[in-house]
Amino acid sequence: MRLVLLGPPGVGKGTQAERLGPLLGVPHVSTGDMLREAVEEGGALGRRVRPFVEGGTLAPDDLVGEAVAARLARADAGAGFVLDGFPRTVEQVAILDRVLLRLGTSLDAVLSIEAPETVIVRRLAGRRVCPSCRAVYHLDHRPPRSAGVCDACGSALVQRADDEPDVIRERLRVYAERTVPVAREYRDRGILRSVDGSGDANEVFEALRAAVAAP
Repeated sequence: MRLVLLGPPGVGKGTQAERLGPLLGVPHVSTGDMLREAVEEGGALGRRVRPFVEGGTLAPDDLVGEAVAARLARADAGAGFVLDGFPRTVEQVAILDRVLLRLGTSLDAVLSIEAPETVIVRRLAGRRVCPSCRAVYHLDHRPPRSAGVCDACGSALVQRADDEPDVIRERLRVYAERTVPVAREYRDRGILRSVDGSGDANEVFEALRAAVAAP
């Protein structure tokens, strides 16, 4: 199976992609991971990507497209993949089309995880992260044993700047403006499958499994 996973910030794409990959026997391909790996490998692409990765800014489409092409050409992606974080724009849809054409393959489905803004804001606003070991907690669903303290290493937990409610709403506005058209494009192609992402992680996973199995 060759899948793209879409959805707004905080809907749980990464969590679900990590579960879908092993279920299908294919790699979870994350745009962020691809770019970081390119930097670690130290090749020509990594040197071009490094300023964006280290600066926390979005890499240009052409660089992301190169990273996607290199990753999907690896042997482990030969039988399929779950692509998370790309494409984010209609322009990137065209880039992915060209990559897949060169590989002689195409997407089987695009899974769009959808949830109301109120659910997403609540999820992200309750998230806390450990700056030392990067463990992730949630005030409602996975609180630390001691308030404000990481279970694993004892560091003080923090709220990411982009998890503030006002920032979340701006991220959702950008998603609606730039990425919702991607879903429309794939819907027009007849390969979009929408999944309710407002339940807990297990409920969403079961819905994704059903969507993947659908004819």
